Amino acid sequence: MRLAGIEAMNVFAGTAYLNVEKLAEHRNLDTTRFENLLMKEKTVALPYEDPITYAVNAAKPIVDALSPEEKDRIEMVITCTESSFDFGKSMSTYCHDLLGLNRNCRLFELKNACYSGVAGIQNAVNFILSQVSPGAKVLVIATDLSRFMDEEGGEGLTAEWSFAEPSGGSGAVAMLISDKPYIFQVDVGANGYYGYEVMDTCRPTADTDAGDSDLSLLSYLDCCENAFLEYKKRVEGADFAESFTYLAYHTPFGGMVKGAHRNMMRKLIKSKPQAIEEDFERRVMPGMNYCQRVGNIMGATTALALASTIDNGRFETPQRVGVFSYGSGCCSEFFSGVIGKEGQERLHAMKISEQFDKRHELTMEEYDNLLIGSNAVKFGTRNVVLDSSFIPQARSAQGKEVLFLKEIKEFHREYEWVS
Repeated sequence: MRLAGIEAMNVFAGTAYLNVEKLAEHRNLDTTRFENLLMKEKTVALPYEDPITYAVNAAKPIVDALSPEEKDRIEMVITCTESSFDFGKSMSTYCHDLLGLNRNCRLFELKNACYSGVAGIQNAVNFILSQVSPGAKVLVIATDLSRFMDEEGGEGLTAEWSFAEPSGGSGAVAMLISDKPYIFQVDVGANGYYGYEVMDTCRPTADTDAGDSDLSLLSYLDCCENAFLEYKKRVEGADFAESFTYLAYHTPFGGMVKGAHRNMMRKLIKSKPQAIEEDFERRVMPGMNYCQRVGNIMGATTALALASTIDNGRFETPQRVGVFSYGSGCCSEFFSGVIGKEGQERLHAMKISEQFDKRHELTMEEYDNLLIGSNAVKFGTRNVVLDSSFIPQARSAQGKEVLFLKEIKEFHREYEWVS
């Protein structure tokens, strides 16, 4: 049997974060409603951070750990995002250059709302399984950041940020896909996908999201159920309650995941409320730990939930994990794979939670000033030199070399490594 999956994995969640409970109080939100988000922190993108800095900072430890021969076998770089800053040029080209990869390499970008990261994983897995280039590796980087700029609109779609703002995060997940799936071995052919046209959320302009939150929830629930039912058709004996030790869901915010899991357990298993709550805590919460600390990073969130599951679950013996991805508009997929003790140990070595701990906590004043100045690097910026003196505590927070955006010169982005 041919093997494929994740050989190495890492998360980078920026250099600054916000306590979302403090944000809710600052915005005078209904705290009883806010509690349903199940959020704790959100990474906030600073002006000198962009999807490329997140992507490269996530991927560099993976690439640096490879031998020169292994590094040269990376034959494809896929960036997965809805936060690109150019309608034509792929940010994979910047990542490829900054990581010093072989030029005999396919470079391209995938955009499909929050499904993009899983679309990249599945493209890479199928390339490896095809064996058209035996021993090759694919670097998949899902990277996104949130923007909060109101857009004029009609009644159908609104940019209503009162509860989207606390959950919108920023960051990247880098994954090396190969025939040595130390971290996550995919179940080959065990995929259920489901999609259709729906106007639940969209980005009608380059820096603005809009949508119908109720429709988005309904579409998510519909896709979760039907993607799994398709998976069940293709995988003999698949059982939602018994086949998976853990479940990693795409997590716009924790409350949506809890609702989706409750819906699945009620419909498919006929479980009672207490049993559903216990199952949620045991199988789902390990995957939500990181999502609660970073926020929704769109195309990277499903991979973030998977990384959280691996780091926070129990894998003394190999365990099967079910993964659900949803992207607005919409496309969804339920797939699965196996994780063992070695995979967990390899991911532990990346010290992801320690990186989260080192981020600088923004004050509300710093955050509001950031929102005012965020236009400096909006889509289409032609020339700008970034202010390196802005929140300097964040630039040195990680205690190691970190990539930042230095300037944009005639649309070309230039970067610098800062210790």
